[in-house]
Amino acid sequence: MRYLIDFSYCGQLFNGYQKQRGLRTVQGEIEKVLTSINDNPVTIYAAGRTDAKVNALHQKAHFDLSKNIPCYKLKGALNSYLKEDVYINDVFIVNDDFHARYMVKSKTYQYKINMGCYNPILRTHVYQYCKPLDFSLMKEAINYFVGTHDFTSFSSAQDKRSDKVRTITSAHVTKKDDIITITFKAKGFLKYQVRSMIGTLIKIGENKLSADDVLDLIKKKNRKLAPFMAPANGLTLIDIKY
Repeated sequence: MRYLIDFSYCGQLFNGYQKQRGLRTVQGEIEKVLTSINDNPVTIYAAGRTDAKVNALHQKAHFDLSKNIPCYKLKGALNSYLKEDVYINDVFIVNDDFHARYMVKSKTYQYKINMGCYNPILRTHVYQYCKPLDFSLMKEAINYFVGTHDFTSFSSAQDKRSDKVRTITSAHVTKKDDIITITFKAKGFLKYQVRSMIGTLIKIGENKLSADDVLDLIKKKNRKLAPFMAPANGLTLIDIKY
C-alpha cells in the first residue's frame, strides 16, 4: 500500500531533511517510526530536500507499507511516536505509480526577515536582521527573477546538475510592521537557489547592489559574483502542489 503524507517540522534541531549517518534528520526520524510501525524497513521519498534549520509547513513524501493501515490510524500512530518538532498534518492513500518528487507541479518557499528589535521567540523561523532595509528596491528587484532563466549564479557549487535553467512562476515581497516576507514559487529549485536569491535581495535592500544587478547576475552565470546566501532559519517550505 502506497501512502502520501503531508507534514510540518521546525528545522532548528535537524541536520537537514535528508538522512545522514549519525545525524538527526527529518527523513531519519520519520523512517525510524514507520519502520517500527511496519515491522519492516521503510524508505520515504520526499517532494524535495531542505537544508539544516529550514522549516516546513507542508512538506510531502510517499512510502510503501506491507501493512494496510487506515489513514487516520497511521496519522495518529506517527504523531504519537514522533518528537514535537515534527507533525504529520494528513495521510492519504495514493496509486502505486505515484511519486512525491517526480510529480510535483509547484513548490512555494517563504522567507521572513525581522528589521525590528531582536525577537528570541521568532528566531527559529524569522531571520533576525534587526536593521532597516530598502523595501521599495527589494520589491522592484524581485520581479527580475520571475520567468525562465539560467540560475547558475544563484546555485551551489555542490549542485552537479548541468541544467541550471529553472522557471520562477511567481515572486513577491510584502511588509507588515517590521517583518518583510519574500515568496518564491516554481516547479523546482537548484540547491541553495532560494537562499541565494534572497541573499542578493538583502544586499539590494542594504543599497550595496542595485535592482538592475539581478539581470546582470543572471546573464553572467557566475556563482562567484553572487556569493550572498541568507541564513537558513528564515526559510520555510510553505506548500507542494501536484
